[in-house]
Amino acid sequence: MKYRHLFFDLDHTLWDFDSNARVTLEAIYEDLQLKTRGIDDFELFYRNYLGHNEKLWERYRRGYIRQDELRVKRMWLSLLDFKIADDALSKAMSVQFLDLLPTRTILFPHAKEVLQYLKDKNYELHLITNGFEKVQHSKLRNSGLDIFFGEVITSEGSNSLKPNKEIFDYAFNKTGAVAATSIMLGDTLDVDIQGAINAGMDQVFVNHLGIKPEIKPTYMVNSLKELEEIF
Repeated sequence: MKYRHLFFDLDHTLWDFDSNARVTLEAIYEDLQLKTRGIDDFELFYRNYLGHNEKLWERYRRGYIRQDELRVKRMWLSLLDFKIADDALSKAMSVQFLDLLPTRTILFPHAKEVLQYLKDKNYELHLITNGFEKVQHSKLRNSGLDIFFGEVITSEGSNSLKPNKEIFDYAFNKTGAVAATSIMLGDTLDVDIQGAINAGMDQVFVNHLGIKPEIKPTYMVNSLKELEEIF
């Protein structure tokens, strides 16, 4: 067995962030009656949120903004698209979003099935995630994924972020793994795949969106089920 330790990303790889965010934002949209405040197109609001969230996460990964700023600003900017400048509403939405989002349980197809397959083959499974400690553990517990993973390495816990080599070094120290017998599985080329390359690890690009990769990973799959052909 070439690999012993399999390090997974969570959001967008196993846990369907976009679908879970949509359900959560719909609940907030109804609860706070955002339609009466001028947001008459939920689909546009949701798409704008995803765009702002992605750009702010990139700034967070580069160290340009803080965690608390990311959480509120993605709501602030989404509201501002509809000409709503309301600090209190942005903060209320941020709190409600972080309360509700980790309770959502939409996973990508075959997630649990494949994780069980890998466990049965005696691979040691861990997570390396740029998400926040409390939020990520809550997602894992509520979606029933926590039982599959030995160590959960977060950006908060490691004081680093993918693609920095330091978070992978921290993961190796935490798990006793070494790069030669480890592999990273994730959906983001410049974060998961490049990060693993920086750490000297092989990689699996989990390409749910079917994009053409600019970085050549060790392996590429378009669905989690295809991992059974590699391991």
